[in-house]
Amino acid sequence: MVHKKSSGDTATTSASVAGDSLLEKIPESILNEILLLLEPETLTTLCSLACVSRTLQSTVNKALSSFSSVDLSAFSLDSQTFDGVITSFGKLKKITLDCLRLSDSSIRSFLGPNIEELVLVLTLEFSVSIDKSAVFDLIRQGSLLSCQRLESLRIKIRGGDFNDYGFLLLGIYHELPQTIKVLKLQPASALETIVFLKTFIYANSLVPLAPMTFGQTLTHISLVIDIISDTLLHTIAHCLPQLVELDLKDRPTSERSDDLSNLGIQSLVKCKHLTSLSLMRSWQCIASWFKRTTDIGMFLLSEGCNRLESVRFGGFSKVSDAGFASILNSCSNLNKFEIKNAFLLTDLAFQDFSKFPRSLVEVKLVSCNSVTSEAVSELATCTSFEVLDLFGCRSVADSCLHNISRLTLLTTLNLGCADVTDVGMAVLGKGNTPISCLSLRGCRRVSDEGIISLLGSEGKIRKTLSSLDLGHMQGVTDNAITTIADACVGLTELTIRNCYHVTDASVMALAFKGRVRRLDLYNCTSLSGKSFQFLKKPLFRGLQWIGIGRTRLNRIGDDGFDEICGERKWLTICKDGCEVGCHDGWQFHEF
Repeated sequence: MVHKKSSGDTATTSASVAGDSLLEKIPESILNEILLLLEPETLTTLCSLACVSRTLQSTVNKALSSFSSVDLSAFSLDSQTFDGVITSFGKLKKITLDCLRLSDSSIRSFLGPNIEELVLVLTLEFSVSIDKSAVFDLIRQGSLLSCQRLESLRIKIRGGDFNDYGFLLLGIYHELPQTIKVLKLQPASALETIVFLKTFIYANSLVPLAPMTFGQTLTHISLVIDIISDTLLHTIAHCLPQLVELDLKDRPTSERSDDLSNLGIQSLVKCKHLTSLSLMRSWQCIASWFKRTTDIGMFLLSEGCNRLESVRFGGFSKVSDAGFASILNSCSNLNKFEIKNAFLLTDLAFQDFSKFPRSLVEVKLVSCNSVTSEAVSELATCTSFEVLDLFGCRSVADSCLHNISRLTLLTTLNLGCADVTDVGMAVLGKGNTPISCLSLRGCRRVSDEGIISLLGSEGKIRKTLSSLDLGHMQGVTDNAITTIADACVGLTELTIRNCYHVTDASVMALAFKGRVRRLDLYNCTSLSGKSFQFLKKPLFRGLQWIGIGRTRLNRIGDDGFDEICGERKWLTICKDGCEVGCHDGWQFHEF
C-alpha cells in the first residue's frame, strides 16, 4: 500500500512546527534535567524524541554523549548504521552488541582502554566459515588486549557445535587482560576448560603454556558446555580461589561415566567466597538428568557453602525434599531459588517455610509436577517476592491465586501449564500485584472470559502489564485479543502462538493500537494473507520482531518482505519457530 501525503498531513506539519516553536521556549537546562532522569534502557525512547524537533534532537545528542553504557543487542545493525550510531556516544565503559551484521573493523572501532564490560552475541549461519567471523578476527588480532580496563567479557555464539568452537577458548584465555573478573562463554568445551585452567593444552604434543594471570582475579564464570563433570568442578574450585559466581549449563549427547556426582558437589566447599551457584542440565539433550547426585551432595553443599545468595539447579532427578530443603533452610541470605525438572520435589520441602524470616525475591519451580497449590500458598507468605515461576507445575490451581494476588512487589508471574481457570483469573485481576510480565501458556482451562475478567477489573495488572504469553491456549479468540489491545496501555510483547482461533481481526486491533513491539503469531492457522497489510507503516509503530512461522503470512513473496523491511530497517521477521526475539534458537534469519 502506497501512502500519499494528504491535506491532513499539511495540518499535521503545521502543528509540528508550532510544537517545535513551543519546545524552543523551554530552557535547554530543563530538558537536559528531564532526559537525565531516564534510564539507559530508554534508548529507543530517546531516539524517537530526537525525531520530534530540532530542539529535542540537540538535547538528545547531548544526553547520549553522557551514556557510559549502552545495550544494542535488540537491534541487528549493519556496519554502516552502527558506525553512524556509535559516534553519538561518549566514552563507553559497557556495550552489548548483536554482531550478526557487523564487521570486525566496526567492533574494533570502539574497543580501547575505557571499555570495562563487553558483551558480544553472534549468530553464525551454518555455511559461514569460521575465519570470516568478526569475533574470531578480534581474538586473532589481539584487539582484546587493547581494553586495558576490561573487567567483563561475554561472548555468545548461536549456531555450531561444541567441537567446532571449543578451541575458541585458546584464543580468548590468552588474549584476556589481567583486569578480567567476569567471563561468560557460549559454547565452550569442558575438556578445553580443564586443560587451560591447569595451564596446559594438548595439541599434537604436550606444550606447556605460561600460567594464566586472570585466574587469581576471576570472580564470575559462566559456561555453556558439553558436560558438567566432577573433574571440571574440582579444577574450577582449585584454580579459581576468588570465585563468587559459578554458572554452568551442559548439553551432553550421551551417557558419561564422569558425570557430576556428590564428590563434584563437595569440591565446591573450597570456594569460600561463592555466593551464586547454577548447575543446569538441558532437558533437550539425550542424558537429561544428573543421576549420580543425591541428597548427600546437597547436605554437604548446604553445610560448606551456607553463604549462598542465589541457587539454580536443573535436572537433579535423584535429589528429594530433604536435599532441596537443606539448601533452602541453611542459606539464610538466599534471595534467588530455582529448581527445574525435579521429580522428587514435593510440598514437604516448603512445610516450614513461613516459620523463618526470608529474604527471597525470586523463586522458580519449573516442571516440578508434585508441587501443589498448598506449597505455593505457603511460599506466598513471603511478601518480598518479585518473581514467581511455576511453569509446568500442573498440580497448581486457583486456590493459591488469592495469596499471590496480595504480593505487592510481584512483577513476574509464570503460571504456564498450571491448572488455573477463569475463576482464578478474576481473583488475580482484582489483586494488588503490579505484574509486568505474565505467562499463561498452555493453561487450557482459561478462555476469553478469564482474560476479560483479568483485565476488566480495577486491579493493578491492566496498568502494569508489559509482556503477556497466551501461547497454546485453545480457548483464546479475537474477543480476548481485542480486550488486550484496548486495556493494556503498556503492553510491548505479546505471544499468541498456536492459538488456532485468532484471526486477522486480532492483528488489526493490535496494529491500530501500535503499542506492541514484539509479536509471536507462530502457527496461528486462522490468519490469512490479509494480515500482511497491517505490517506496513504507519501501523504497528515501533515493531521490532514478529514471528509468522507456519501461518499464511509466510506465503508472501520476497518482494512483499523486501517492501516491509525497506520501511522498517530494524524489524526482524522470523519465519521459523523461534520464541520471541529468537533468543532460544540457532537459526540465521534472512530478514
